[in-house]
Amino acid sequence: MVRKSVGVLREGDQLEEVYQARDKQLRANRHGNLYLQLDLADRTGMINCRMWNAGQSVFAAFEDGDLVKIRGRVQAHQGSLQVIATCVEKASAEGLDPNEFQSAPDHDADKLLQRANDLVRGISSFPLRALGETILLDQAAVAGFRTTPAGVSAHHAYPGGLLEHVVCMMELADRVCPLYPGVDRDLVLIGCLIHDIGKIRELSSSKGLSYTDEGQLIGHLALGQEMLAGFISQAEKLMGQTFPADLRLRVLHMLLSHHGSLEFGSPRVPMTPEAIALHQIDLLDSRMNMALRHLREDRAGGAWTPVHSSLQRRLYRGSQIG
Repeated sequence: MVRKSVGVLREGDQLEEVYQARDKQLRANRHGNLYLQLDLADRTGMINCRMWNAGQSVFAAFEDGDLVKIRGRVQAHQGSLQVIATCVEKASAEGLDPNEFQSAPDHDADKLLQRANDLVRGISSFPLRALGETILLDQAAVAGFRTTPAGVSAHHAYPGGLLEHVVCMMELADRVCPLYPGVDRDLVLIGCLIHDIGKIRELSSSKGLSYTDEGQLIGHLALGQEMLAGFISQAEKLMGQTFPADLRLRVLHMLLSHHGSLEFGSPRVPMTPEAIALHQIDLLDSRMNMALRHLREDRAGGAWTPVHSSLQRRLYRGSQIG
């Protein structure tokens, strides 16, 4: 029997199906009664699910990333669809394709890696090109880019999302930087490549999308700084010379400041033209990914989507033509 994927769910559907559980929470309503809230996910999207009068035993019966069997009904709520479950229980993965429960990237990973290599080979600065080639020759780094999400819920939240995010940013930099003669294109390209490299160790897609222990305790900026130091050392061996001190500072500054402001986790605000450009390119690609995915995955229909939690706004689709 064909699975009823998230992408085909409609108001009024009766459900008895298996999905991947994400972000489960046990909450209390205004009367103090406990209920279970979680997201149900597969490769076609994600939908919120609630089970009323669910206690600790139901909550403890499965973990984030587990497959769960859901019985319930799809209903509309504040402009979006949700599942009201009567039963939520851990399901066996036997006979199920694990690829059915992971969102798919928009682009082919092999083609993305080829494009990244092409852009790095076009860098005129010998030290920066050596650094880029060192990273893209590292099997562990490449494997990490291919499998790691760029986030667990906001943007590029699917295995391989990190690679997609990085290469899209490099493409943007390649097109935007020539418009500003005072901006070093080579430096921004490398900034795009390394800015989130710590997420290879911060995030995992081995069982759902989640943070590793070192990701929770240290975070991708500190992990990225450590990884960048190692790659610079390898690049020095490849070049047979010391990596220029000023260039090292500029690359590290881009990594540490790319969140843009102190309240968003950057220990420093961007203080070079290249760091400012990197932050804006990062913001553009992440926001566009969120907006386009939200429009694509909204199943309620209508001219307006529900509110996107990260973008904090509804998006206008307009009337359907044709």
